[in-house]
Amino acid sequence: MGRRKTTVNEAARSGRRPTGRAALALAALVLAAACGGETDRDGVPADVNAAEVLGPEQAAAGTPVKFGLISGKGSTGARELEALVGQAAVKYLNQHKKGIAGRPIELITCETGATPATAADCANRMVEQKAAVVVVGSTPAVENVWQPLHDAKVPTMFYAANGAKMLGDRETTFALADPFFPLVTLPVRLAKEKNLKSVTVVVIDVPTAMAPYQTIATPDVFEKQGITLNVVPVPLGTADMTPQMQRIASGEPGLVQVIGNDSFCIGALNGLRAVGFDGPVTATEQCFTDATRKAVPASSLKGIVVAASHPSGADNPSTLLYKTAVATYGEKGKEIDTSMPAGMNMFSAVLAVQAATTTLEGEVTPQSITAAIKNMPEQELPVAGGRTFRCGGGAQPAMPAVCAKGGFMGILGEDGHPAEYTLDEDS
Repeated sequence: MGRRKTTVNEAARSGRRPTGRAALALAALVLAAACGGETDRDGVPADVNAAEVLGPEQAAAGTPVKFGLISGKGSTGARELEALVGQAAVKYLNQHKKGIAGRPIELITCETGATPATAADCANRMVEQKAAVVVVGSTPAVENVWQPLHDAKVPTMFYAANGAKMLGDRETTFALADPFFPLVTLPVRLAKEKNLKSVTVVVIDVPTAMAPYQTIATPDVFEKQGITLNVVPVPLGTADMTPQMQRIASGEPGLVQVIGNDSFCIGALNGLRAVGFDGPVTATEQCFTDATRKAVPASSLKGIVVAASHPSGADNPSTLLYKTAVATYGEKGKEIDTSMPAGMNMFSAVLAVQAATTTLEGEVTPQSITAAIKNMPEQELPVAGGRTFRCGGGAQPAMPAVCAKGGFMGILGEDGHPAEYTLDEDS
């Protein structure tokens, strides 16, 4: 597919009529410019017609399908958020997409906390309650969740998975995000474009964030590209990162990449500003929420390159569907921060299970769901701005559990949101 770049201004000036995925991406960017006014609940523009965004009602009927959702307090800080979004996503599917195979989804939820024992307990509970499929959100103990589900042959959908065993699984594991794009492809490309010889990664020191640097984003992978990789782990909860940032700035860091949740990134970005670092910076999408945009000066945010799995910084059709569904079907009285990427990731993962099983007929079991997902045709990933996915090992043969390639690159403007995106599916 290659790299595709469309800006709002280009869309307005050109008379071209794009088709397919390019049309969706273009519509997303045009709508982003048009929906910047007054908003109502959960960031939905006040003049939006929810019925038009959500589509016609097509209610599910018949015997319910047990659908597991496991969330946990991970490096995203998104424990309750993921559960609330998952519940809203299921209500949306039951009311507008005929559930799974025409049957209503019966949601089973479990929160892992942050310990291996509770994570394994969540997985075992899903097996005991006979969940036909499970979606897993962010948790530091992800392998403790995955192993019991894998042993029981329960199809398991992650938005993002890591670890050699999970990524290499050809049986029942499916991951929607390409781990190679944000951690290797993008920083290497940016470093080369700026004639830099090194990439310094400031990363939150938790297992899920550190694991890729022992598996897919290793120093030798960067070395083959002529780039030296330096990894600087910083403990979770470190409020003042000035000492670490001073050591980085006083050397030859090259391109600096920040990986963590919003509170971690606030500390890292403000630390870089405090020591006067003026080199290029990139970060993953989890860094940027409304909290980040309030805590980090606009001058420090402007120009940062963001690696994202969807264009989540603007009110494009993907984001608008997500926010509208959450506003309509989210639990009343619960505040859901739709600026956090973890919520949109969970929404996308739940919808992806339904999208990947649209050809499923007859009995709905873990085996039939697994077969349907493996045999699915390539299609657009729900609420992902035109990215496509195809599970079953065809997307990335070296990582058979991964269902997609590439991602988005955005450059932050003065408001802390990307003004334009490049969609790259050649990771």
